[in-house]
Amino acid sequence: MSRAASRLMAVLVLMVPVALYAQHAHFAAAGQNPEKTAPAAPKKSNAAPAKSTMTDAQKIASAESAAPSAISSKATVMDWGETENSKPRQLRAGTNGWVCYPSTPQNTGGEDPMCLDKGWQGWGEAFMSKKPQPPAGTAGVAYMLKGDKGTSNIDPTATGPTSTNQWVVSPAHIMVMFADPKTLDAYPTDPKNGGPWVMWKGSPYAHLMVPVSPTRGAAMTAATATKKK
Repeated sequence: MSRAASRLMAVLVLMVPVALYAQHAHFAAAGQNPEKTAPAAPKKSNAAPAKSTMTDAQKIASAESAAPSAISSKATVMDWGETENSKPRQLRAGTNGWVCYPSTPQNTGGEDPMCLDKGWQGWGEAFMSKKPQPPAGTAGVAYMLKGDKGTSNIDPTATGPTSTNQWVVSPAHIMVMFADPKTLDAYPTDPKNGGPWVMWKGSPYAHLMVPVSPTRGAAMTAATATKKK
């Protein structure tokens, strides 16, 4: 997941109602329903997102491209807030408890739309609120079938690449959160191993990245492409 997307998603998830979930919850506050209302926007870190030039129809198409159509066609679609303190805007109500977002508006190249189930929505809410850990015992799945714009593989707080933070741009992938974090111990942490890997190993927010592109692998700079396991 790209750093820009994780920030914006977390912010929006907090603002998106949450009867839909207990999920990769960046964006919903407990007891609310993202398909019907949008809670007040929490503070967002760093610069406000750039204004998108896409039409609403294009944003919905972008959001739907993040996951299989059986999921995304019935998901609630939310747009990113245009300013630091603005609320996300619902573009379409959904019926299946999933929430999808179009690509983030930052002009950093690439696409990063995403679709989150209930568990991931809760994950995001906890992450953005700086809670020590996400809800315990929660499993979840999130789709980013267009890939992302880059993030550190080892540092959840990193905002850009350095020579040591293993900045990685991931191709199409699924993100998996296990109810028992120890399940992650069975997987490597190297994004270039050719299969699933653990991002943010050792952090309460660690999760499994599962690449699904048949032609592209995770891309890391030469300075950061070192195996960790």
